[in-house]
This record gives sequence, structure tokens and C-alpha cells, in this order.
Amino acid sequence: MAHHPASRRRPSIDPSRLIPMDKVFQIPGSDDFNVVFVGAGNIMFGSDEGPWNHSFRFEHKLGPRLKVVALIDPAIDRASSVLVKKRETFVRSAYEHTRVFKTLDDFVKNMLPRDRPRAVIVGSPPMFRGTTRPGRDIELQILRHFPGVALFVEKPIATGPEDEIEEAFKVSQAIADTNVVCSVGYMLRYLKGVQMIKQIIEDNNLQVMSTIARYACAYEAIAKPDWWDKSKSYGPVIEQGTHFCDLSRYFGGDVDISSVTAHSLEWYENAGHLTKQTIDESKIAPENRIPRVTSATWKYENGAVGSFTHVVALQGRNYSCELEVYADGYQFKLVNPYVQPVLHIRRPGSDLEETHHFPDDDPFFSEISNLIDVIEDIEEDPESATILSSYEDACKTYELTWAIRRASEKTRKNV
Repeated sequence: MAHHPASRRRPSIDPSRLIPMDKVFQIPGSDDFNVVFVGAGNIMFGSDEGPWNHSFRFEHKLGPRLKVVALIDPAIDRASSVLVKKRETFVRSAYEHTRVFKTLDDFVKNMLPRDRPRAVIVGSPPMFRGTTRPGRDIELQILRHFPGVALFVEKPIATGPEDEIEEAFKVSQAIADTNVVCSVGYMLRYLKGVQMIKQIIEDNNLQVMSTIARYACAYEAIAKPDWWDKSKSYGPVIEQGTHFCDLSRYFGGDVDISSVTAHSLEWYENAGHLTKQTIDESKIAPENRIPRVTSATWKYENGAVGSFTHVVALQGRNYSCELEVYADGYQFKLVNPYVQPVLHIRRPGSDLEETHHFPDDDPFFSEISNLIDVIEDIEEDPESATILSSYEDACKTYELTWAIRRASEKTRKNV
């Protein structure tokens, strides 16, 4: 199967090509599209906590062509129960012959020739991937067992100690050396509003001067103890703020990591006291409790300035998130990108803001749709896009989030 070099494809997507899932025509053809899912959790099959659900998007993109040949998860019972539910719905044909395995090796040993996948979707927890170490090297296992088969990996590409960042870059190099199609799940890059900003910047040959990102989470709804424990999730910037650090880099470019500075508000400071936690933080070792605020600034390699603030302050359920991008004469302000994105634009010649709403936008679907189009190489015109988030790019975002955490810990006040 021939693939065009990435250079033939656009590094962005025309916003008019990002259409709702129910408006997309399924790719014609009678050939099955075999997929392996690694992970049977919420990312892959959905939950009440958010809009993520990769299986749902694959079902709508591929229709009856989709065949999930294997579901890999150590929790066999959970994986099996997910399949029972799927087989009771109109997408039964996709899961009718799906087999459950504890490990990828088990699948490989039992794989029939007809089961060879076109794509492997990795949605297992980040602490179990993103390295070259046995048991945490799912990407390298896939490259070894299925050379040439496309990869989709959830973000962040890893969560582990800082000294393992180089491990992630080794995985990135291995993926690059094989020239395999690989997409990482930074789905906000696929928002219509984000691509509209990109289009205006490209059309007007603008240089980004500054990015300002803010992420305020609703902590009352976060009931998972591991999220509050830096030894488990590695802190809110690495685990949660990663999307906005990535979007900042998408517009600003590569970061001068040595320039990152940051401050934090810690749990033991007067202003860091929270009244609506649903977990018992006293059960977490004091040194592993997360900061309430992390605020960072840095220089991009092209001279622009970036900043990011993560806040653990809101109650209720809804988060408050914004990204501002500045260039000569222009201000772009993207508000509420996760739920109902709104883009405010101020242009040269007017002090008034124009406002754009995107009620039917589904970046999760656009991300999967684009991946399959690239795998099948059906978009041969020069307007078709490449993968918007490569593994190497995701490694650089991971590196930035660790740099922010490290810088904030250097400046924090002691108890």
C-alpha cells in the first residue's frame, strides 16, 4: 500500500473539511478494516465523565467495514463485559468475532492470518507505555510484531519519572525510523476553531508573538485519589494541563526548555485550602499532594513568549479553559474548547471582536477520521492533511509539562 510522503500533505486542515460525524459518508468498499484495541477502559469505550469514546468514532467512520479483531486488557472480565454490550447493538458485526487477550504477545501467538490489523489503537494507562522497558513498551512491541501497521496512541505519551523522558524520545525515534503512520490523541488540534486560527495565521503570513493559556478544573468532581497523588499521576500539569501545553506549542512552536520558569500555590499554604474535596487527602503522603495553582512562562525558540496557568479551584462540574494567541494586529481567544468551543477574533482595522461558534464540532471524530484517511491514502489532493500530532511532537509536549513541574517545585515555599 503506497503512502505519499508527509511533505505532500498540509500541516493543518481547512476548517471547512472538518464536518460532523453524522454528515460524513462512510468510506465505500467491501474490504474489512481490522483494528486492535489496547485497553478496555473509558477512553476506548466511553463513560459519563466526558465525550471520549474511540470505539464510537471508529464505528461511525468505517461502518460495517470495521472489524475489531482483538481487545487487549489484563482485566479480562471488564473487556468481556464491554464486548457483551457492543454485541447487543447495531454495531454487532464489528465485535462478533473479537477475541480478548491479556497481553499483545498472547494475541500474536494466537493470531490467524486474517486477523492482521490495519491499525492498533493504544488506550492503556500512560504509566504502562512510552518507554523501552519490558512491560511498558507497547509501542515497540507493536512495531516489532506488526511492521508497517498504523498506530494511534492516547496522550500523554507517558507518565513516569523525569529521568524517563529520554525513553519516550527513543520510542519516538523508533517510530520515525519505520516511517509508520502514528497519531497521538491531542484532539484539540483538530477543533474547527483551532484550525481557523491556523488558517488565518498561514493566509496572512503572521508570526505568533505570544500564547496565554489558562486551565481551571472543577476539583469537586475529581473523585479519583490517584489524580491527587503526584507519585501516581505526576501532577495536574503533566496529567491534565498537557492538552493546553500542547495547543500552546502548536501555535508557538518548539520551546526553549531552559527558559521555563514557574511558581506554585501548594496545599499547605493559606490560600491553598480547599473546602469541597471528595477524596480524603490525609491518606496521601504530604510530599505527594498536588499544588493548587501552577503558573509558568517560557520563551519559544523563535523568540515568542508563552504562559500557562493551571488552577485547582472551581467546584461543580464544568471546567473553565481559555487559550489566547497574539500576532501583529490579531488576537485569537478560544474559550471552552472541551464542550462548546467559541472563538473570538480581533483583526487589524477594527477594535471590535468577531465571534464564531462551533455547535457540532467533534475533534475526537475529526482526529480518527483524519487518521483513517491517511492510512487509506484516499485523499490525494494537496489540500489533504497530514497527522496533526506526531509522536515526536507529543514527546516535546511531555517534556514541557515536566519542565513546568520541575520549575515550580524549585521555587515553592517550604512548609
